[in-house]
Amino acid sequence: QLQFVESGGGLVQPGGSLRLSCIASGVPVDNDDDGIGWFRQTPGNKHEGVACIDNSGGTTNYADTVKGRFTISRDNAKNTVYLQMNNLESEDTAMYYCAQLRTVTPGRCGMIPGFNSWGQGTQVTVSS
Repeated sequence: QLQFVESGGGLVQPGGSLRLSCIASGVPVDNDDDGIGWFRQTPGNKHEGVACIDNSGGTTNYADTVKGRFTISRDNAKNTVYLQMNNLESEDTAMYYCAQLRTVTPGRCGMIPGFNSWGQGTQVTVSS
């Protein structure tokens, strides 16, 4: 089963920047899965999709709340997906997770049914 290790979170002021990393290791159970996504759990226990990228890096999608501020990218040689976060806002405070996705097409980030291989996540706190 593919394992994920998230890192790069921290405490930043509004307007600051962070770059999160998601390192994948192991062997996936299903080789038909087509991408990686970033998700976050906010205070109040809201779960939101943030961004996703397909396996080639040719397709990326973003939630409207982060579009223009966040950039997802990948380095397949390092088995790593990144999330560059600029102009951070207090509303971005959350625990951030990455996950393997079944489908990444323009405008759609499709979850794997029953996905349960979440990493430990990395905490992002935006505060003065």
